Amino acid sequence: MATTSDCCINNTKKPGSTTTTAHLADQDWIVTNTNTNLNKQLEQQQQKKASAMATFITPVESIPEPSSTNPPGLQIMMRAQSTHPLDPLSATEISVAVATVRAAGATPEVRDGMRFIEVVLLEPDKHVVALADAYFFPPFQPSLLPKTKGGAVIPSKLPPRRARLVVYNKKCNETSIWIVELTEVHAATRGGHHRGNVISSQIVPDVQPPMDAVEYAECEAVVKDFPPFREAMKKRGIEDMDLVMVDPWCVGYYSDSDAPSRRLAKPLIFCRTDSDCPMENGYARPVEGIYLVVDMQNMVVLEFEDRKLVPLPPIDPLRNYTSGETRGGVDRSDVKPLQIIQPEGPSFRVHGHFVEWQKWNFRIGFTPKEGLIIYSVAYTDGSRGRRPVAHRLSFVEMVVPYGDPNEPHYRKNAFDAGEDGLGKNAHSLKIGCDCLGYIKYFDAHFTNFTGGVETTENCVCLHEEDHGMLWKHQDWRTGLSEVRRSRRLTVSFVCTIANYEYGFFWHFYQDGTIEAEVKLTGILSLGALQPGESRKYGTTIAPGLYAPVHQHFFVARMDMAVDSKPGETFNQVVEVNVKVEEPGKNNVHNNAFYAEEELLTSELDAMRDCSPLTARHWIVRNTRTVNRTGQLTGYKLVPGSNCLPLAGSEAKFLRRATFLKHNLWVTPYAPGEMYPGGEFPNQNPRVGEGLSTWVKQNRSLEETNIVL
Repeated sequence: MATTSDCCINNTKKPGSTTTTAHLADQDWIVTNTNTNLNKQLEQQQQKKASAMATFITPVESIPEPSSTNPPGLQIMMRAQSTHPLDPLSATEISVAVATVRAAGATPEVRDGMRFIEVVLLEPDKHVVALADAYFFPPFQPSLLPKTKGGAVIPSKLPPRRARLVVYNKKCNETSIWIVELTEVHAATRGGHHRGNVISSQIVPDVQPPMDAVEYAECEAVVKDFPPFREAMKKRGIEDMDLVMVDPWCVGYYSDSDAPSRRLAKPLIFCRTDSDCPMENGYARPVEGIYLVVDMQNMVVLEFEDRKLVPLPPIDPLRNYTSGETRGGVDRSDVKPLQIIQPEGPSFRVHGHFVEWQKWNFRIGFTPKEGLIIYSVAYTDGSRGRRPVAHRLSFVEMVVPYGDPNEPHYRKNAFDAGEDGLGKNAHSLKIGCDCLGYIKYFDAHFTNFTGGVETTENCVCLHEEDHGMLWKHQDWRTGLSEVRRSRRLTVSFVCTIANYEYGFFWHFYQDGTIEAEVKLTGILSLGALQPGESRKYGTTIAPGLYAPVHQHFFVARMDMAVDSKPGETFNQVVEVNVKVEEPGKNNVHNNAFYAEEELLTSELDAMRDCSPLTARHWIVRNTRTVNRTGQLTGYKLVPGSNCLPLAGSEAKFLRRATFLKHNLWVTPYAPGEMYPGGEFPNQNPRVGEGLSTWVKQNRSLEETNIVL
């Protein structure tokens, strides 16, 4: 049974309602009669295919490593399973993993001190994913596995899934990483004991993991209760602490006093004017001149100074952002309704986290740090079948350095993925639907600080969009005209990090284009001005208020697989620059230009920057596959608007963000090389951890598994 709202369509489940497949029952999904029949036909075809293959089945019990010495004959156990190896951890799996780690604590004190930063899927080897897609999950694609002499040996079941946990011990200020094998997880839902098995645990020295919302709330309460702080606010005319907003910011790393031996925050202070208006923009009244350092482990104020009494910005009639509020103006009333309807339902199909649309197919994942992940991207190309494009796409870090040298703004350089978590701060679109049309939502499950499971419902939005004109031509001789409209499939989520909102969008187009887009909205992080004052390093936006200049860097990690099956390493990267031909016999009219290609052969050669003057772009090519004109197939990376850090080479934030010194880095795939500034950038004292260290190996990039 489907219900509609102004901006989206949701599914309200009632007795007797139909879902696409049994294992989708816990997700919001809309099924029309047409789609239901189509899915039944697909299931029947898959069952027939499985039945036909069953005559060749000889099960084995374990996953073999890729090998060319497999025994002869095709030995297959085709069996649809409920949880794909790349599916995000379910709420039950997270509970099992947490209970397993907690039970493994050496003493009651250790167990009591455990705080759970993140619990995520430990992603399996790529050959396990290929095996699952080939024989265990529809649409069953055996062509994904490379051919071997004698045929493949296929196990009767996939290996157990594993969870990776980052645990912070509040009692001893210690961070550890645990690997837990998940078996019989459904026992937990029946009231049984956990069925996890600890595979490994390792203490990670000299790091601080990301901060948690619980810590932020505790920090705000501690600061508000600190008598010297209350006295400082009283000097500024503020006695009602309910009006005060305390935003804890990670301290970064500027000196030894910021070392990770202590878990620290330096809060920024803001103040609303009206306790009866919860939607008032408190960020419009920054409180400057107060300096604080908070010990986040023990929740005590370590340092406090009231350095300078700066008047609060005046109350502004535009401060409220609730629709219909009096804000010195009126809401627009002359916009007529615009309805987006799809009377026959969507053109995409979803099976669990597997999506198919207009020859595209991929899987959706989600983590607390990165947010949305796109796995196993491929394009079905007629007789050539399923052609892989990328194994994994995501945004792995974002850095926001501020360019005002004044206190407190010079120390504002947030690593919003590594210090906070993009996914963990994602919105539930049930609260505010940001998509239009016929929508499929995906929930996201996280652990909270104490190990409980929290679910962000309707966290990821999947929908189609009309995108204007794709192609058009009119013949002036005949007067005939042809036009094709563009349709795109969009997968997105939105998160809030303190004052800013970030919308992350992956668009898939009918012409084979994949586009990554980030939209910034929300509220600026502002500074206060003395009467008559202006700032060189910012823009005055209201009386007594300015916005410091700053940059936002979003780092996308793209594990490519252009026309490459798992295990194949046939990709390379070519840089293309447009060159003007030198005057001479080849350019007698001085109008000639051409595209010049350069193969990037090693990591140190592949630290590259954008060059709009030469229309620079890069192509990831397959060295063994050609197109219909006989040229090597490839995918072109086209940079959008971009620049490098607007900071001196000795800027403190660049110690932790050396990866910002180039627009593009190319490495061969290696397990563990995931985050460009290292997994734990919070208070990181090590210079150049991550990308700039990995590339010193100067590994070959000729015929390998390319990561951009």
